[in-house]
Amino acid sequence: MLKCDIADKDEAYEFTWVGKNAAIVEANKPIRKTLRPCKEESVDWDTTENLYIEGDNLEVLKLLQESYLGKVKMIYIDPPYNTGNDFIYRDDFTSSREEYEEEAGTFDDEGNRMFKNTDTNGRFHSDWCSMIYSRLLLARNLLSDDGVIFISIDDNEQDNLKKICDEVFGESNFIAQLIWERAYSPKNDAKYISNSHDYVLMFAKSIDNFTIGRLPRTEEANARYSNPDNDPRGIWKPSDMSVKTYNSECDYPITTPSGRVVEPPR
Repeated sequence: MLKCDIADKDEAYEFTWVGKNAAIVEANKPIRKTLRPCKEESVDWDTTENLYIEGDNLEVLKLLQESYLGKVKMIYIDPPYNTGNDFIYRDDFTSSREEYEEEAGTFDDEGNRMFKNTDTNGRFHSDWCSMIYSRLLLARNLLSDDGVIFISIDDNEQDNLKKICDEVFGESNFIAQLIWERAYSPKNDAKYISNSHDYVLMFAKSIDNFTIGRLPRTEEANARYSNPDNDPRGIWKPSDMSVKTYNSECDYPITTPSGRVVEPPR
């Protein structure tokens, strides 16, 4: 406001953070590694149709591009929730001695250095966004045209993850943000609100090619329905007969077995 020059750059609706370009570069870096079979640790090696891979997920996603590009029907990922205690891989392994000493002792089984992303970190959200962004770019490449991805997350990064997914998969390919009830009893030590749910973001590779799958009804579900008077028209279940907005031209009355006519409440 105090400068003589007026900023006249084009404005755009966009979501960015420190390190975003580096995450794109990281996702496109070639990898000089391969998958090593562990037959002695496997079950039914010659006949199994399953594949279990241990390793850094970014490296594995790059390796899978060779054989599974555009062939994966469904992906489910459960990334770190960025609660301030999550260990996240450092994709850039260069560090000063001070950084090394600060983070010494934090390694995975393969010797990869990780760091604790505490909320005192000035790039608390940026580091997390960079971590997930490069991995989602690679995951999208693996999805088939009718494929779908599910991502678990909580309130800490839910809004950032949704924006990243809108960019990576396309806003039009958003299907739903599912609510997963993870706890059934309240937390007595909650400071404000005792949250009992997390989220599962659901995106399609291409909404035009995606169809939802259906499961057969279970005996438990069928048990909710009954036919106490052996009505030949089948079984029934008590239901709410109200409507959101009553419209006499569209809504209709219901005649009960006794002959009483019931109008939907307004």
